[in-house]
Amino acid sequence: MTRIARKISLPTINYSLLFLIATLAPILATSCKDSTDASRDHEVFRYNEHSNIASLDPAFARNPQTIWPTNQLFNGLVQLDDDLNIIPDIAKSWVINDSTQTYTFTLRDDVKYHKNEVFGNTKTRKVIAEDFTYSFDRLLDDKVASPGSWVLQNVASYSAKNDSTFIIKLKKPFPAFLGLLSMRYCSVVPKEAVEHYGNTFRRNPVGTGPFLFKMWEENIKLVLRKNPDYFEKDKEGNQLPYMEAVAITFLPDKQSEFLQFIQGNLDFMSGLDNSYKDEIVTTTGQLQPKYENKVNLITAPFLNTEYLGFYLDSSTEEINSKNLRQAVNYGFDRVKMVTYLRNGMGFPAVNGFIPKGLPGFEEIEGFSYNPQKAKELIETYKTEAGDDQPEITIGTNAQYLDVCEYIQRELEKLGLKVIIDVVPPSTLRQMKSSGELDIFRASWIADYPDAENYLSLFYSPNFAPNGPNYMHYKNAIFDSLYIQSQNISDIKIRKNYYRKMDSLIIADAPIVPLYYDMAVRLVSKKISGLGVNPQNFLVLKRVKKIK
Repeated sequence: MTRIARKISLPTINYSLLFLIATLAPILATSCKDSTDASRDHEVFRYNEHSNIASLDPAFARNPQTIWPTNQLFNGLVQLDDDLNIIPDIAKSWVINDSTQTYTFTLRDDVKYHKNEVFGNTKTRKVIAEDFTYSFDRLLDDKVASPGSWVLQNVASYSAKNDSTFIIKLKKPFPAFLGLLSMRYCSVVPKEAVEHYGNTFRRNPVGTGPFLFKMWEENIKLVLRKNPDYFEKDKEGNQLPYMEAVAITFLPDKQSEFLQFIQGNLDFMSGLDNSYKDEIVTTTGQLQPKYENKVNLITAPFLNTEYLGFYLDSSTEEINSKNLRQAVNYGFDRVKMVTYLRNGMGFPAVNGFIPKGLPGFEEIEGFSYNPQKAKELIETYKTEAGDDQPEITIGTNAQYLDVCEYIQRELEKLGLKVIIDVVPPSTLRQMKSSGELDIFRASWIADYPDAENYLSLFYSPNFAPNGPNYMHYKNAIFDSLYIQSQNISDIKIRKNYYRKMDSLIIADAPIVPLYYDMAVRLVSKKISGLGVNPQNFLVLKRVKKIK
């Protein structure tokens, strides 16, 4: 077994100075230019995005680095609260006619677009139902090529009955549809701005959100300012948002990002990188004592299942053996893996594929550590296949090498040789989609808060590359249950179907569930109102910061 040695050296660049210049300079330059500006840091929420942001157009909000800033800039018909309940946004109410699959939304009449020259002398205007017709047309436009067009694949028609009424009719029942509409793809955008800016709308966003676009030096800094005309208020009637600005920097190195956070130059960090996780969190998942006075550690179940997938159309005999696939599932201790490799930041996946925190997660009996059972299954495979030296290859990227090496060591103790193929993330995605890997490390983060999103990975018409069934799993009973569940609007009844489908997946073992992820947030003690949600979305409209 060959291990990859990685040495991390800290840069000598004064990132603190660069950060302050990058984030505060544009804000101070656009504020009152007097000596009081230096004391306005408590009005600015600061975070770092180590990945590049390709666009601020919600039609391209396909990943967290884009979803987070567009969440501040745009609104849709509905939104989710931190418990994944669907609540009003621009639509103040709606009626669902189950017999005709028709959704009728009544819009608020006090939602305005961010002020911009595209609206002429008025500088802004109210949102009307026809704006949603335009926004949905744009989402489906082949020339736009939005990766979110699939969100409307079950929609038969949509139209504006009048300025305040928007109607959507589905092709067939789809109980998770309202959750889909909460996605950033479904944001409302003004025709005037899109047509005026054309291809540059990606860096000149005009929305309705709590913050409005101020400036963006790509890969250096992004600044958003408070929207003085925002329509939402808190329970006491105070207008949201509370903060005056959001400043985002783009340090690519996570260890440098951590140093900036500890030095007080960032207000928030998401996730635990291996480069610093032991420094700030104990092996039991608690905050290290030396940081307790400066940092709040916030955790919650995150709708993400980490897993290994078997490509079942492989010609490799080991992959086609259910006995061997089950042996892999029984052959390592998930509890120990999460405890020591993830500092307890996760939940061992000893149930099904549906993760904790999602309606539909059930305590079904999955795979727990049973080395004796695993060894017996490997021996059964050897006897039936006439193969005395079974061997499997796992494709992964460097970020998950430690997990794969742990599985490798445990399975080789039981008589199954494991080779690890480390490839770049982009290559891994391509090879997974094209069926070039017998076994691949993968994750599935929920697009919308319904277990159907996870079960769709096993529906046979969704074979990759045209769908998310990367395993090429096919089970007629599963497919039948999946179709039946789409006709049931009552979530309590639908959950029973989800449980049966999840149990079938465990029995057939086309995947190896590793762990259900956890949203981890490191937040400055100066910050309040920044919660955490199972989708790990960043919502800043209720955030406050003390001096």
